[in-house]
Amino acid sequence: MTTTLRVGTRGSALAVAQTTTVADALSGATGRPTTIVTVRTEGDVSTRPLAQLGGTGVFAAALRRALLDGVCDLVVHSLKDLPTAPEPGLVVAALPTRADARDALCARDGLTLAGLPAGARVGTGSPRRVAQLLSRRPDLEVVGVRGNVDTRLASVADRRLDAVVLAAAGLDRLGRSDAATERFDLGDWPTAPGQGALAVEVRAGEEDLVAMLDDPATRVAVEAERRVLALLEAGCSAPVGVHAWWADDELRLDVRVYRLDGSASLSSSAAAALPTPCTSDAVEVLASQVARELLDAGAAELAGVGA
Repeated sequence: MTTTLRVGTRGSALAVAQTTTVADALSGATGRPTTIVTVRTEGDVSTRPLAQLGGTGVFAAALRRALLDGVCDLVVHSLKDLPTAPEPGLVVAALPTRADARDALCARDGLTLAGLPAGARVGTGSPRRVAQLLSRRPDLEVVGVRGNVDTRLASVADRRLDAVVLAAAGLDRLGRSDAATERFDLGDWPTAPGQGALAVEVRAGEEDLVAMLDDPATRVAVEAERRVLALLEAGCSAPVGVHAWWADDELRLDVRVYRLDGSASLSSSAAAALPTPCTSDAVEVLASQVARELLDAGAAELAGVGA
């Protein structure tokens, strides 16, 4: 009898949808049946802002415990929710091909950001998005929000808010692409490190279980993004946008650090010809160049990042 693979996930509609995609791909590649195991996390239960809960790790910790305890054989994370520090005993063995990394505005009446009226109420739970919104439109009233995608979209539908900003990949995975009234260009509006990518984590020594799902080009790009965040010593409460992408065989990396109120920002860019796969040392050189330039320019004082 073929052993069923138990795939751990958060219980939100988005988490289950993206985990089901990974489970189906794994079954197709290995011929083994899969079953979804939902795990309740602190981030799902609490209504407090993520920054107060300790940031990205509030979604990952319970999933990682379930994996280490043998409740499941692998877990699927949104990579942007995964802390940059590795977890002892676990390995991110697969990073499937990345989806749309952009942020999307979901506004009433089909409005764009430029078209929102003065004083419009825009919801987000991300300090980075707050800073980006205010850097473009300082007249807006930015409102802190929590909840799943449907809950946030409902706040626009019933006119409690004029708009919300969400990850485009999440909308696409839920079949809600039509809710986006504008997708922001990554050159002007870099997003969270790893946004749009999924991470498949297993126990150390069991990497072969999911290795066939790994996309080397995605892995190099998101590792560069996440390494910059680690070098800046920044977490989800820091207003930092990062975007790495491939142009032929060259990896290009753009980073922007914002003052929380959006009144100022610092930018740095770098590029290098890298193979795929490539060594972590090559990624480190690129990420270090950008991080050092930002810290030397005053990123620590601007946004509270860095040593």
